Amino acid sequence: MADFKQLVFSGVQPTGNLHLGNYLGAIVKFVELQKSHDCIYCVVDLHAITVPQDPRQLTSSIREVTAAFIACGIDPKAHIIFNQSQVPEHAELAWVFNCVARLGWLNRMTQFKEKAGKDRENASVGLYAYPALMAADILVYRATHVPVGEDQKQHLELSRDIAQKFNNDFSEWIARTGFGDAFFPLPEPLIQGPATRVMSLRDGTKKMSKSDPSDYSRINLTDDADAIAKKVRKAKTDPEPLPSEEVGLKPRPEADNLVGIYAALSGSSKSAVLRDFGGAQFSTFKSALVDLSVTRLGPIGAEMKKLTGDPVYIDSVLADGSERAGQIARKTMDAVKDILGFIRH
Repeated sequence: MADFKQLVFSGVQPTGNLHLGNYLGAIVKFVELQKSHDCIYCVVDLHAITVPQDPRQLTSSIREVTAAFIACGIDPKAHIIFNQSQVPEHAELAWVFNCVARLGWLNRMTQFKEKAGKDRENASVGLYAYPALMAADILVYRATHVPVGEDQKQHLELSRDIAQKFNNDFSEWIARTGFGDAFFPLPEPLIQGPATRVMSLRDGTKKMSKSDPSDYSRINLTDDADAIAKKVRKAKTDPEPLPSEEVGLKPRPEADNLVGIYAALSGSSKSAVLRDFGGAQFSTFKSALVDLSVTRLGPIGAEMKKLTGDPVYIDSVLADGSERAGQIARKTMDAVKDILGFIRH
């Protein structure tokens, strides 16, 4: 198999109201990975329009996600931050992958079924074909690793299937153009950390979501210290003290969620948190969680507000990132055209 340069790619949709779940489930991992890998982080605005968007709100949300990347510690000079729509090769490669992917593969994608609901005939073609674009996002950079949550693992498997089929279908032409026995890598998932799934503060069985009508269900990255403290104190709990061992969290989703959040914010494990707080009442634990949350998240919110107040700077980061990303993507797309037999001028 060909030897590929290690490269991390991931993207975040600009759908507004980034919250603690986005931070602990994705962005904190992005920050960590830049210490060990070359990284490309994308604001996936083409994915956002698979469902209706208000154009003014979309502009604001693209800048907000960019600000969150920088405020959380991603270095836009050492790595690449850009918005997907500014690198046309994403859409171009997605069309090629639409012709490589099989209908049966897309029919198995559970996320489309969940998002389209019962009214599937009324869903956009984009929502259905979105996994082929996701594969193009990764493979246009020939990225080798993708930090993903459990809910995206199926899409990454599809990316691997598409890459494998392209490599097999065009193996003779790949070899003729000097790329050995494989043009695309089979990207590997990176799943790390104790709180990859952060649940609602109002219902420990539901994922934390910006679409929940109650703002008390989530901690937004732009919340100030007072808002963070109020939401943690009002978070749903049960009447029992915290258990001393992790097994005691299983039948208690709200307790499990709050302990998981504390573990992730403190860089420890649930069992370590329970060693410190096992047997304590929730009031004691919540006070400690308030202090920790405000210490970790307060500066991020303040920096995000400062950055979003300077759209010229944000846009310059995106322009620079798009230029650098585009240089890589163009090389890939030129090679794909040669492999497919297209004539380039």
